[in-house]
Amino acid sequence: MKILNEEDVRSLLTMKELIPAMAAALADLSNKKAVQPVRTIVEVADHHGFLGVMPAYNGALGAKLVTFYPENKGIHTHNGVILLFRPETGEPIAMMDGRLITEMRTAAVSAVATDLLARRSVKTFAIIGSGVQASSHLEALRIVREFSEIRVWSLRNAKAFADRHGITASPTADEAVRGADVVVVATGAQQPVLFGRWISPGTHINAIGANRPTWRELDDEVLTMSKIYVESRESAKVESGDLIAAGDIFAEIGEVVSGKMPARQNDDEITLFKSLGTAVEDIAAADLVYQKATISNTD
Repeated sequence: MKILNEEDVRSLLTMKELIPAMAAALADLSNKKAVQPVRTIVEVADHHGFLGVMPAYNGALGAKLVTFYPENKGIHTHNGVILLFRPETGEPIAMMDGRLITEMRTAAVSAVATDLLARRSVKTFAIIGSGVQASSHLEALRIVREFSEIRVWSLRNAKAFADRHGITASPTADEAVRGADVVVVATGAQQPVLFGRWISPGTHINAIGANRPTWRELDDEVLTMSKIYVESRESAKVESGDLIAAGDIFAEIGEVVSGKMPARQNDDEITLFKSLGTAVEDIAAADLVYQKATISNTD
């Protein structure tokens, strides 16, 4: 059985390869070609975290075990491992770091959504948040769109993040978002941090946090003014406080990839991709890593 740590994964996985792999996995999920139950969540209330168990089969067979401890300081809030099994026999064939795969596949899926839903001609990209997902989304979205201005706002580290990436730190979330063509919300917020009054016609929003039924990162106005896309309707209805509040989901991204549902239909629509993360994404990404590791060992 191959054992691959985070640096092994980093050396084998690229965002440019991952984006089309995520598009294919999401299409298979929506077309019922993948087997994926809703994730099981084990609450660790006394330590303010939880453990998620996420199995899937889509040609590759495996499961991710992931922890989320939003109050962690100085260490990552998300940690995990991914196990792969040989589909024909059930033998374990690989165990690898899941933290980096989670970081990268989340941004790659947002890039798939952005490529489908954002206007072709965009100028301004706004990021709320300055953690690992902000960095990963900055890399991924630059692959599918060119931006002339990128702004970031967060409670604590916006200036350092902006300096590190050569972008602009905004003094408030409002100033970061107003007039932006594409917005990413990448925080650990449990109450709304993005408000409809800031959003311009034609904006595309990627919202990737608030992954518990009682958590919100978007206010009601954002939800009512947006055409909403998700990875999985089944997961969205039970896992996302925002989507439970919204009620109306227009389409799964995989349905758009496969042409069963439309993407943006005019330049004034506000589109919202609410991401929760799915096991088929993790297993497809892990299988990509495993196949490249196998090839490199035979060279």
